[in-house]
Amino acid sequence: MGGDIALWMLALLVGMILLGVHIGVAFAICSALGVFLMLGSMEAALAILGNTAFEAVRKDVFAVIPLFVLMGDFVSRSGAAADLYRICDRVLRRLPGRLAIATIAGNTVFAAVTGVSIAAAAFSRIAYPEMRKLGYKQTFALGAVAGSACLGMLIPPSVLLIVWAILTEMSVGALFIAGILPGVLLAVLFSSYVIIAAIRNPQIAPAFEAPLVEDTPEERRSELIGGLGILGLILLVIGGIWTGVFTPTEAAGFGAIGALIIGVIKGMRGREILEAIFQAGKTTAPIMFLLITAQMYSRLLALGGAVNYIKGTFLTLGVDPFMIIALMVVIWILLGMLIDSVSIILLTVPIFAPIAITLGIDPLAFAIFGILVIEAGLLTPPFGLLVYTVKGSVPDPTASLAKIFTGSFPYFLLILVAAFIVLFIPQLANWLPAIMLR
Repeated sequence: MGGDIALWMLALLVGMILLGVHIGVAFAICSALGVFLMLGSMEAALAILGNTAFEAVRKDVFAVIPLFVLMGDFVSRSGAAADLYRICDRVLRRLPGRLAIATIAGNTVFAAVTGVSIAAAAFSRIAYPEMRKLGYKQTFALGAVAGSACLGMLIPPSVLLIVWAILTEMSVGALFIAGILPGVLLAVLFSSYVIIAAIRNPQIAPAFEAPLVEDTPEERRSELIGGLGILGLILLVIGGIWTGVFTPTEAAGFGAIGALIIGVIKGMRGREILEAIFQAGKTTAPIMFLLITAQMYSRLLALGGAVNYIKGTFLTLGVDPFMIIALMVVIWILLGMLIDSVSIILLTVPIFAPIAITLGIDPLAFAIFGILVIEAGLLTPPFGLLVYTVKGSVPDPTASLAKIFTGSFPYFLLILVAAFIVLFIPQLANWLPAIMLR
């Protein structure tokens, strides 16, 4: 009976989301209604769900999200992203399509201190105008910005990795380290595509040898502070977790302090600092609400035995494991057209992760695989949220959604390629954690 109720509530949840109900509200309503139907007492249902929410908020790992978001906001507002982009441009000067590669390289490094789609907005404003000014084809430039922004969700510290760890009770540190090699792999695939495309059709990315800005002592000083500051934050945060000096929560706290110091050195003052704090709060609050209601949803699934029922149904069908994974991919991509990444993870991972473990898939590899596929979904029409982020950030009214979708399609395919490489070669995800955290 409990399993049937849980499945009906799951169907109701999906229906409410499709009707436009906020996913956090849908989680809360379905959880309360489902537990009430199972227990026959609203008082008992509210007591169980209230205790679930309270225990969820008490977890130290929940502090990681607002601290890393704050760190990213400080770095973004300090101007360090522009410094990083110019450094990448100087280093990659002789490569075909170098500004697009500099965008990818900049997003790769910048992702290591943001973990959210701030990178998409930052590099849309910085890189896109430069590429257009030098004659880059519009769809090619837009695709480089939108596609490479996906790196922010994979390379640690990533909000998606943190959410996945909370839901599956995996180590945040292990997931952070697991995302490094797949993130580098994806950056290499993106860069290879840009180079090959620029060589085959030089018109889409004209060659240009001179640096973007004049090489003055002031410019060098600014680039040095911004570039070294970002690298220092990466060493502080990721290095601290690797060596065991910090827990992920402690690393996030020190990272936020380090980002604040960089911001002050770069000229941030009281008003900008307060704006960064307020923005971090606005970004974090919806995520925290979703996580609390998702814990309630997970309790409903556990009480009703829905996960075991669904898992048993899949396994008794005698379907090839690859077909089950393919079905998960289709669901993730379809959801990516409608809702954001965090919501997709909260909705599906409590069901998909146990099935993957039963199929014998390495949990770390499956986590990276899942996040890659979910990110690919954010580049798909009609409602690819990452595409809308770029659209809202690009200072060009002619940059239509259709052009961004067209330009980002090769990156969508490359993300899926990287995802399946990780799935079939799980050592890409579990090798570094095995070495660093043993």
